[in-house]
Amino acid sequence: MSDIRPIVRLAARGDGVSDDGRFVPLAAVGDSVDFSSNPPCIIPGPHHAAPSCAHYPECGGCQMQHMAEAAYRDFVIDRLSRVVALPADVRPIALSPPRSRRRASLKALKRSGKLVLGFHSEGTHALVDIADCPVLAPEMMALLGPLRVLLRARLRDGQGAGIALTLSDAGVDVLLANVSAEGLAAIEALTNFADKHDLARLSVEGPGGIDTLVERRQPVLNMGGVAVPLPVAPFLQATREGEAALVAAVREAVGGAARVADLFCGLGTFALPLSQRATVLAVDAAGPAVMALGATARSAGRRVEVQHRDLFRRPLVDKELAVLNAVVFDPPRAGAEAQAKALAASPVPVIVAVSCNPNSFGRDAKILMESGYRLTTLWPVAQFRWSSHVELVARFERQA
Repeated sequence: MSDIRPIVRLAARGDGVSDDGRFVPLAAVGDSVDFSSNPPCIIPGPHHAAPSCAHYPECGGCQMQHMAEAAYRDFVIDRLSRVVALPADVRPIALSPPRSRRRASLKALKRSGKLVLGFHSEGTHALVDIADCPVLAPEMMALLGPLRVLLRARLRDGQGAGIALTLSDAGVDVLLANVSAEGLAAIEALTNFADKHDLARLSVEGPGGIDTLVERRQPVLNMGGVAVPLPVAPFLQATREGEAALVAAVREAVGGAARVADLFCGLGTFALPLSQRATVLAVDAAGPAVMALGATARSAGRRVEVQHRDLFRRPLVDKELAVLNAVVFDPPRAGAEAQAKALAASPVPVIVAVSCNPNSFGRDAKILMESGYRLTTLWPVAQFRWSSHVELVARFERQA
């Protein structure tokens, strides 16, 4: 007896959900699923699409290449609507294009003389050997073949290694973990690799920490018209397009505020653009990032005051907040519950939340709105194309 049900929505991780509540990986809204077969058989609907990658769905980097772009955009809005009541002003989704990812962390493993290099299969430790990735920027993709050759020669059988790639404005910055740089032969091999492939910088990480072997050019990123020197393996927005969309949204949301705080500021993704027309207090617990931001701002003559401070344990409060015209906060995935509570008790007229996790955003937004803030505008951003990872910028106004 057949048991065919329609897929009516997507779950938070991108699985299809049938009208009777069953979860089906790799199903799109509009598909039908025959549950009488084993395993269940997906009958493609109008929103089902051919995947862009030969490694899909084994590779864990993408979850949603099986659906058309319009359906993916619908998923982004639906995902946000499940954590907060959407305001009347929801802007178009900023979706990063293919082959635009400028940072990536990969793994390598040598076994029986063969070198596997790629990403983990979702939910496992199995490595998927990547021949081509439609997400990575071409400059990084071009290094995977040469890195295979290098690591095959440098790793012992059974040894694994980590590879962190960052595409800066000065070229690719490479960090290799668990790769020996002991001895002249090893140093020469790594140095020659950096020269041959025009790397901006090559560093290795071992038990003693990180050691930069080659810096042919200082890796930098332009933020708000300022060249920011990058530490090794920095946090930065995944794509240039995604960063541009987030910065544009934050600047619009802050408006003409003269005194602004940028909390969880990192290297200054928002602080430096905002400092073009405002005085900015930039706060973060990441010491190297705050130091780099402070030095950069001073050398550029920008009005940025930096504080090295753990906002989870010591959020800005009371008088610190009372002098501000706007606050921007961009916490990690856990959100910023303590800081949101302090903001909720403040008189700050405009609060701008930047979030990479709709669930924690929903919690923090509820705290603000229950204290009298109103969500006025939402900018959805999808820079992790084909994944269930959704980001946003939200503007809150203190109601009279």
